Amino acid sequence: MSGASSMQAAARTGGIGVFERYLTLWVALCIVAGILLGQWLPTVFRAIGAMEVAQVNLPVGALIWVMIIPMLIKIDFSAMGQVAGHWRGIGVTLFVNWLVKPFSMAMLGWIFVRHLFAGWLPADQLDSYIAGLILLAAAPCTAMVFVWSQLCEGDPYFTLSQVALNDAIMVVAFAPVVGLLLGLSSISVPWDTLLTSVALYIVVPVLIAQGIRRALRARGEATYQRVVGAMGPYSITALLATLVLLFGFQGNAIVGQPLIIVLLAVPILIQVFLNSGLAYVLNRKLGVAHCVAGPSALIGASNFFELAVATAISLFGFHSGAALATVVGVLIEVPVMLLVVRVVNRSQRWYESK
Repeated sequence: MSGASSMQAAARTGGIGVFERYLTLWVALCIVAGILLGQWLPTVFRAIGAMEVAQVNLPVGALIWVMIIPMLIKIDFSAMGQVAGHWRGIGVTLFVNWLVKPFSMAMLGWIFVRHLFAGWLPADQLDSYIAGLILLAAAPCTAMVFVWSQLCEGDPYFTLSQVALNDAIMVVAFAPVVGLLLGLSSISVPWDTLLTSVALYIVVPVLIAQGIRRALRARGEATYQRVVGAMGPYSITALLATLVLLFGFQGNAIVGQPLIIVLLAVPILIQVFLNSGLAYVLNRKLGVAHCVAGPSALIGASNFFELAVATAISLFGFHSGAALATVVGVLIEVPVMLLVVRVVNRSQRWYESK
């Protein structure tokens, strides 16, 4: 069974698992657990926070690898050979992902964090919140895109090729885009730490994941599917453990000002609707089929939040507003993207009426 046919099979069986469907609930529980544990065991969390080498927290680095590598194993870079067959849809998605989304998020951060909401946010964290929003927008989604594509009956070949191309671009473009936007926002960024984060959380995991993928494929499709399925719980556990650690460090700030999470969610929500709507309309203008326009809109709106969280922690630390801002993206990811999927599905008749 090819990657595309396995996606189609997943679509027929519902597409989204229990964990993904209730991700918001699990994140909310992690917030509560992390805050409580941080208050009860402060010395433990301080000890974990001190386990650093070259500004990289070792426990978090290990968790991020366990979280990311199973997702990257699913990426088939050979699918980039199909890019020419979907050049209009892929062109729209690349335009939104790399030329619109990061820059629009930087603008939204400036409008809401630096101005409209500044009076309700800690003054010493304003730049950090904007940095977190930029990190979130500069990382196009990898794993969950397959789920969203299944739910809107998207073309599996387009989704495979688009995700592979985005991941290849992210290896070389993530650091320059983030560095440029942080500089434009007057936020100093340690370039050595940023490049180290790219190497640790993009380049090395991609190489490891593709090596594992090749070895598994050599043993047959059944072995590949079984091993990838078995890795799922480890990836989920690593994500939840990372969130518990993060909120253990963020507990005091959140207890003192719980409104922060709501305020940071506003620019993220606007960004999702803006970019998904833009991609959807541009695809319609270009005469792209609905089965391509749907995943194009969803890829253009969703984020690789695992990478954003890891990079925010490396650059600014557990206690930073940047780390908190990226986690707010995790909190609202599933319900917002499911809403976008519903809009895409229900608007198909309008889309094809042209």
